[in-house]
Amino acid sequence: MDRTTYGLDIAKNVMQLHWVDAETGEIGRKKLARAKLAAHFAELRPVRIVMEACGSAHHWARVFTGLGHQVELLPAVQVRPFVRSNKDDAADARAIWLAAQQGDIRRVPQKSVQQQGVLALHRTRSHWISVRTASVNSLRGLLYEFGVVLRGGRKAGLKALAEQRAAIDEQIPMPMRSLVDGQLQTLAQIAERIDALECEIAALQKQIKGAPELDQVPGIGVLGATALAATLGDAKAWRSGREFSASLGLVPAHAGTGGKVRVGHLSKRGDPYLRTLLIHGARSVIEHAKHKPKWLEQLLARRPKNVAAVALANKMARTAWAIVAHGRAYQRDWKSTGPGSGAAQAAAA
Repeated sequence: MDRTTYGLDIAKNVMQLHWVDAETGEIGRKKLARAKLAAHFAELRPVRIVMEACGSAHHWARVFTGLGHQVELLPAVQVRPFVRSNKDDAADARAIWLAAQQGDIRRVPQKSVQQQGVLALHRTRSHWISVRTASVNSLRGLLYEFGVVLRGGRKAGLKALAEQRAAIDEQIPMPMRSLVDGQLQTLAQIAERIDALECEIAALQKQIKGAPELDQVPGIGVLGATALAATLGDAKAWRSGREFSASLGLVPAHAGTGGKVRVGHLSKRGDPYLRTLLIHGARSVIEHAKHKPKWLEQLLARRPKNVAAVALANKMARTAWAIVAHGRAYQRDWKSTGPGSGAAQAAAA
């Protein structure tokens, strides 16, 4: 079976191929239009196709997998060091091919249509939240030019604006008054859109494998459960919960030389949206939970609250991986005692 490896640099319209013939060692390069890409690979015997995990990569991965090919997605940041000299499509395709030869580069798991659909809802919600924040800050800055200072925070600022509207109208000119009305109307529409997206996400929760079980974990909630379940898939892309939490940037970065290793701040790698959901959920547990784990109370007694929040977020990510990977329900009093203990406890339950 011909298992020639193809490095594929994808774009909107023009795709670049790079490969080395498995028998002759001859280097091949080819440029293809988007409309001809699938047809080109449909004519080949099963090959190995490697791409960067960028825009539309998961779509093409599903297309090529359907044609019988082996598809691998590489993190773009891991491919960049292999670009030699000037950067262009051909150099990028060559760099992808070279990176594909490195077995220690972690492959990105291929997402299904359903997974991407759920994550698209989350990304859209995040987008509108950013627009809402920018709109409030813009309104705050415009009013400040007329001597109106609103309290900090979105809710507090809008509440102060509503309570002091009569006095504020006396300080600002007529065009500014209509502008404020328009901005407030827009903010109300954005809030309705965010609420509608959250309702749509909640309605999909039962249809996503693992999401109902993840929702039972304190601090994860509906948003975290659906986003984590859509990201994890079957969780086989990570060998352990520790690897999954590290891929989200919830572990300290380290650097060292000459045998001396220094542990620093959080690595903040991976998906910042998931990391934000987990840390906010951890803060909620710390602030509002009536019964906190003993280890968390001990940590809060000796370390700052932010450190404890990240430690709990790390624990939540590892718990989420275990629930999805092993197909279990959440158990508050679960205790792992070593290799093989998980299977024994599951059988006993």
